[in-house]
Amino acid sequence: MKGWSDLAHHFQTASKPQEPLPAVAMRSVMSRFKANSLLMLAAVIWGLGNVAHKTVLAHLDPMTVVFLTSGIAGLVTLPFAVRERTPAAKTGWFASVARVVLLFALGSVVQQLSYVSTTVTNSSLLISASTVITPVAAWLIMKERPSALILFVAVLTVVGSALLAGGFNGSATAGDAFAILTATCFAVWTVELGRHVQAHGRPVATATAQFVGTAAATLPFALQGRVTVPAIVAAWPELLMLGVFSTAVGFCLQSSAQRYTTSSHAAVICSGEGVFAAISAAALLGERLSPDGFLGAGLILCCVLFVAVSAGPKLTAAVP
Repeated sequence: MKGWSDLAHHFQTASKPQEPLPAVAMRSVMSRFKANSLLMLAAVIWGLGNVAHKTVLAHLDPMTVVFLTSGIAGLVTLPFAVRERTPAAKTGWFASVARVVLLFALGSVVQQLSYVSTTVTNSSLLISASTVITPVAAWLIMKERPSALILFVAVLTVVGSALLAGGFNGSATAGDAFAILTATCFAVWTVELGRHVQAHGRPVATATAQFVGTAAATLPFALQGRVTVPAIVAAWPELLMLGVFSTAVGFCLQSSAQRYTTSSHAAVICSGEGVFAAISAAALLGERLSPDGFLGAGLILCCVLFVAVSAGPKLTAAVP
C-alpha cells in the first residue's frame, strides 16, 4: 500500500499551483547583432538631427533648446515608461539613476553650447572622441577591461574624427573645446547607463527619467532666456526633430541596446553619428569635406561596421 500512497502524494503535489519565478530570476536576451543594429540606428538618427541642433539656435538660446527638447521627449516616452514591466525592487536604484540623469543633463547642455561657435561637422566628430574615453572609463568604473582590438579600433576612430573635423590644421574654436568636454561627459554617461540598465532594467523608464530630469534642471535658465511664442513656433520643425527623434527615439534605442553589449562596443558604433552628421551638414548647410575629411569618414565607418559585426561579448540583462 505504500506505493499507492506515494503515488497519491505525487499527484497531490503536482496539482498544487507552482510559485512564479521572481522577476530577477527571469533573464531576457537580445542577440548581439540586434543590439548593435539598434545602436547603429540611433547613430543615424542623431547624425541626421545634428543639423537641427545648429539651425534651432537662430530662434532660441541653447538652454531653452535643451529644456524644450527634453520636455518633449519626456512627454513622448512617459506613456511607454508607465506601461513598462517593473522588475523586483533592488537597492541603489535611485542613486544609480540619479548619476545617469546628472551626466545626461550635463552632456546635453554642453553639447548644445558647442554648436554656438563651431560647425555641425566639427562638433559631431569631436564628440566621437568619447570612443576612446569610454573604454578607459569602463575600465575604471566597471572593471570592464576592453580587449586590445577594441582599444585599437577606438584609437582609429578618434584619428578618423580628427581627420574629418580638420583637427590637424590648428583651426580649433571654443565650440570645439565644448565638443571635447561633451565627449567626456557622454563617455562617463555611457558607462553609467550601461551599468544601470544591466542591473535595474526598465530602459524606457530610465530614458524618461533622463529627459524629465534634464528639463527640470534647465527650466530656471530657460526662463531667463528669450522664450517667446513666435520663436517657439518658428523653431517647431527643429524642436520636433530634436525632441521626438534625436532625443526620445535615439536615447531609448541606446538604453535598450546597452543592456546586451559593452560600453566600449556601444561607443564605437555610436561614433558613426559623426559621419551621418557630416553628410547631412553637407547636404543641408553647404558644409564641405576636405580630402582628409573623406578619409576620416571612411575610417570611422570601417571601424563602426567592424565592431557592429564582430564577435564581441553578448550580455544577458539581469532583469526583464
